[in-house]
This record gives sequence, C-alpha cells and structure tokens, in this order.
Amino acid sequence: MDYLNPDLAPNLSFEKIPLVKATHENLQGYGCIVTQDPELFPIEIVRWPASGWRPVDLDSGNEGGTKQGVFESRWDGDILYGVNQAVGGSYILGYARRPESAKTGHQQLAKQILLWHCNYHPDGGQLFYPLDHKPFVVPLALPGDDRKPSEFVGFWFDGSCGLYIHPNIWHEGVFTLEGTQRFYDKQGAVHARVSMNFAKEFNCLLQLELGSLDQ
Repeated sequence: MDYLNPDLAPNLSFEKIPLVKATHENLQGYGCIVTQDPELFPIEIVRWPASGWRPVDLDSGNEGGTKQGVFESRWDGDILYGVNQAVGGSYILGYARRPESAKTGHQQLAKQILLWHCNYHPDGGQLFYPLDHKPFVVPLALPGDDRKPSEFVGFWFDGSCGLYIHPNIWHEGVFTLEGTQRFYDKQGAVHARVSMNFAKEFNCLLQLELGSLDQ
C-alpha cells in the first residue's frame, strides 16, 4: 500500500461519523486521556502468540519494548500529511475536499477531514501527546476485523492532554485542525499493522465535519 499515493477512485461516497469531545467516560474501551508525563506512561505490549497448543512461557514473548519519537501532522492546502519518526513512516492521512480536486499551496482552514484508510496494532498500544498544545482529532473504532465505516467515532481534544489507545484499536494517526502540529509518540517496537482501506473495501471516505462538534 502506497500511503503517499493512495490511488483513490473519483466520486466516492461519504460516510459521516460523529465528532465528540473526548472524556474519560466515552474513551472507555478505546483507551484513556493522558495528563501525566508521557515519557513515563506505560505502553501495553501483547505477548507473542503461540503457534501450537503449547503456551508461550510467561516470562517471554513480550520483551520487544517500545519506540518513541515525534509524530508530525501537517496540512498543505487540502491534504493532511503525517510523518511518524518513531517508525519511519510518511502518509497522506486525509483530505479537506474530494481527493481528485484537492490542491496544495494554500492556507484555507479545513471544514472537514475525509479519511481513506485506518489501521490497528496487534502487538501493542500507542500514545500520542501534543507538544504544541493545540486542538486535534483522532478517529477510533473498537477491535474487530469486521468493523464497518459507520462504527467509527471522531474524538476531539483541546490540546491540554494526550491520548493512549489500547492494542487492536482502529485509528489513523492524529489530525491537527490547522497548520502543523507535533506529538510525542510512543508505541510497540514490533509495529505490526493491520489495515482497512475504506475507498477500496467500501467505496467511501469517512467524513468528519469539523464544525459539528457535539459537546
């Protein structure tokens, strides 16, 4: 999968998902709000699965540790880019208008984010903590390979706290609402990734309307 050239069909339908203010209560099951020092926050690491009926020894299989670095979320015109220094990844995260008509080089604020892809990490959790303390949005869905686009929820953060997500939670980075924003990122070092391509699988894009915050 080419994350910088997703080759999306034109005229895809939109699947609008709700945008809600993140709270300790509505993040249950997905993860939690992080207010403490992010470098000290513990990351869940999932034990390597057994290949047969004999179990993996309890003092092994979860010693891969974590990687950490800066995750940068950056708008260039109508295109939202992400760079994850922790794992060396670069991506197009989303668009402010239909991908086939998206233009770069301007500074007009996005009124929506159109999302074409998401993934989860079966090997460990992931922490995002805003270094620039500006509002951001993260789309999430609960575990399960048969999740549908309509089961995603967009969570809005005011920039005063971070987000920790459990292993197997569907997500796609963190979305700044304007300009460039940096996040401290900490995640499992194995970095296994399971993907869902909304455009290819469901002929749609997830739509987050940024002016529709339900607080």
